[in-house]
Amino acid sequence: MKIEFSASMMCADYACLRDEVKNLEEAGIDIFHIDIMDGSFVDNFGMGYQDMAYIKKNTTKQVEAHLMVNKPYNYLPILFNLGIDIIYIHPEVDPDPATTIEKIHQHGAIAGIALNPGTSIANIEELLNTVDRVLVLGVNPGHAGRKYQTYVDKKIEKLLLMKRDFDFEIYIDGAVTQERINQWCNLGVKGFVLGTSTLFNKPFSYKEAIMRIQESDKMFSIVQC
Repeated sequence: MKIEFSASMMCADYACLRDEVKNLEEAGIDIFHIDIMDGSFVDNFGMGYQDMAYIKKNTTKQVEAHLMVNKPYNYLPILFNLGIDIIYIHPEVDPDPATTIEKIHQHGAIAGIALNPGTSIANIEELLNTVDRVLVLGVNPGHAGRKYQTYVDKKIEKLLLMKRDFDFEIYIDGAVTQERINQWCNLGVKGFVLGTSTLFNKPFSYKEAIMRIQESDKMFSIVQC
């Protein structure tokens, strides 16, 4: 199983977005992860339309949008117009998440649900039949650099058991360290969103950061599977 790595672009240097996209792609990142925030669902604002459009236009990699917003269905036309490849919604703030997921599929995009640390699996279990991916947040959303909530581990363990009966993949976002990558990729987690814990604001290049992850002994054994 090939493990996928997403670059959390809220952590990037916006003074030189062109170089950031180029260097991340050359480093071997698989997906560009864009957090869209409305200042209401979380106490922050995310990337703008122009930033998303630039990234999508200037990469051959997939681009995913994580909608940390109320009424995520209102944002779908914009994302469809940009050609975003993967769209995550938080079902607890969508009055009809099944219909929103269906619309995402109808437009040829990959549909996923995102789970905050405090969101129970029981609240979204019926939707697991309809989505391609589940993005598990290990931190309270809205800001980079927040502390990992260790009780989320139990949720990941439960989802790993459930994916045997449902056709979805698991991704982890938030405080993703080398140790957590090694732990979870060995158990069946498909991908990780990389931020300040492993990729950004480091005293070495993005290429070296990705190489360090891939050269980990445990990681190496998984990549070769």
